[in-house]
Amino acid sequence: MDNRTCNNKNRYLTLSFFSCCEEWRRGGGGGEDKNKRDGVFLCGIMREAIIRSRSDAHTATASYQLIDMASKIIYFTVNGIPERAEFPGDCPAQDLKDLFRSAAEAGPHDILKLYNPKGNIINISPSLEPNSPTSCYKLEVVAADYNSEPLGAELTGALGFNLSSMEKRLQGLEKKILFEAGETPVVVYEMKKQVDSFREKLENVEHLSWLGFFKNLSEGPNKLSPFYHKRTLHKTREECEHVREKFLQTSSLEVSEELRQYLKTPTFDNWQWEDAEIMVLLQVMYTDLDFIATFNIEPEVLQQFLFEAYRHYNNIPFHNFKHCFCVTQMMYGLIWLTDLKSKMENIDLLIMLTSAVCHDLDHTGYNNAYQINAQTELALRYNDISPLENHHCAVAFEILETRESNIFRNLSSDQYKRIREGIIKCILATDMTRHNEILNKFKSILSGFDFTNKEHKDLLMMVLIKVSDISNEARPMEVAEPWLDCLLQEFFNQSDMEKLEGLPVSPFMDRDKVTKPSSQIGFIRFVLLPLFIELANLFPCLEQHIIDPVRKALDYYTEMEKALDKEKQNWSQSESGAKNKEAADLQPEASKPETQSPTVG
Repeated sequence: MDNRTCNNKNRYLTLSFFSCCEEWRRGGGGGEDKNKRDGVFLCGIMREAIIRSRSDAHTATASYQLIDMASKIIYFTVNGIPERAEFPGDCPAQDLKDLFRSAAEAGPHDILKLYNPKGNIINISPSLEPNSPTSCYKLEVVAADYNSEPLGAELTGALGFNLSSMEKRLQGLEKKILFEAGETPVVVYEMKKQVDSFREKLENVEHLSWLGFFKNLSEGPNKLSPFYHKRTLHKTREECEHVREKFLQTSSLEVSEELRQYLKTPTFDNWQWEDAEIMVLLQVMYTDLDFIATFNIEPEVLQQFLFEAYRHYNNIPFHNFKHCFCVTQMMYGLIWLTDLKSKMENIDLLIMLTSAVCHDLDHTGYNNAYQINAQTELALRYNDISPLENHHCAVAFEILETRESNIFRNLSSDQYKRIREGIIKCILATDMTRHNEILNKFKSILSGFDFTNKEHKDLLMMVLIKVSDISNEARPMEVAEPWLDCLLQEFFNQSDMEKLEGLPVSPFMDRDKVTKPSSQIGFIRFVLLPLFIELANLFPCLEQHIIDPVRKALDYYTEMEKALDKEKQNWSQSESGAKNKEAADLQPEASKPETQSPTVG
């Protein structure tokens, strides 16, 4: 923006805008230099950029307090420069994202993230908590396209005039009007109403849907969950194509070094990333582990493979594409934390990462016990032996059977055979009925573990994918707890179905018997911790990264269970007292004990 030349010490940028045409928003606005985009919003997007220089921070704080309460004020920094965004509380989510995109001078496909003062990523949405100038958020472009052709030059040639020059002229006129009038004129607000009305008509006229106008109702304030549970089990073609298009647009972005390092940590927050962005991050993992060069994987083939993996994960509460990403990201983090690159061959690391990507493909939300008891097609096909895990493997190799998505197509037959064997072993190891078998074998070899011993390495790879698969409680509680809510929703759905079909009900899935803390305490104590501790015995550095957080999670759910028990006890006592009082009130007068009158002797 041209206003970057202003004094930035106590400068706050009030950005308010409204849009009427998503055609331009999707096409984007840019200047001649991608690092200095103008963030132009023409053809239906009007924007006010009012630069206000403050003599001191006190003035800024006072103005913050005097703003109409119907609006939200967000203070943030971009490249160290303080900015201020003002928007109505009911501002559409996409408009708000475009507002921040404009402030960051970002391109239409760049990935932006907002950090709170603690350094945690927070969602750019209308529910953003207002802050003050002393507790600024930080806006950062974490992935940007520095190599593509400048869009501004293309538009200049197509339209016959320079958009950047026009934008600067419009900004000058806006400042002049504000300076002369002292406030934004009524006519501007009137124009805003007209544009909003026009946009609403376009969004609600069904026969104009081909124009590309789309209203995402799931982004409203009443959204209860990170997932859309009302959707069909399998992704629709339109849904897949939309995500594919966005992925291909962002796949060439240059990811920041800060994000690359964050991606290697168990604290990574998956909830702030869309599916297309997740595929970009998976692509980064394959690149940073040198798989692209080592195994001659063409970028377009990797992209097709990742898209096919995304397409074959279903719309279910827990075992979905985001879960696939979490497991893969934890595996990726463990590879770096334990320095496996120096201890194991690259082909073994490729097996582990790809196994994590594929480990739950086409999961329908019903576990093996249900498959077997209901005698489903999968149970019959695989003779009741790990029906889900066998199916996940089969779907993975169906994807790899297609040349366009076969990331192993340039390998020798011996290498492919080794990879296939390894992926099958890893995915089959995620069947929890084999948990004790695998854990006991691993414990038996720990004292003499040898990285050159194939059996030892195979067991380690199986343990690593098992740890990654059930690692949510090793993450920060604000990341882990929503996952538990999703898991319980999937569990309860299965138990409801089992009751309807007259099948044995899995006790840990029965909504009438299970609570959030009771579902976790035993699982953490008897499954998670024993497995994690044995892995940490081989890699002591993991103690602080995965065991300490799990112990804190156990304490958290233990305290939650105590609180629930106390609440239940209080409620029971209260109900019992109410019943006794009611019974006493209903007792007949004749049966009540008579009060003896005092006598005088």
